[in-house]
Amino acid sequence: MKELLEKIYAEAQAFGKDSVLQLNKGNKAAGARARKTALALMKDLKEFRKVSVEASK
Repeated sequence: MKELLEKIYAEAQAFGKDSVLQLNKGNKAAGARARKTALALMKDLKEFRKVSVEASK
């Protein structure tokens, strides 16, 4: 679970960085990276929810 959390933190930071670049500088490539990272982040958050529920039982 620790590894999953570290992965989520890293993806959240990457998403934040790329989304700010798109917003402030109009960087289209950063926008594409942010969207790709958002999809991966959603997948990992669902996995975290599943693992967390199992751990709480």
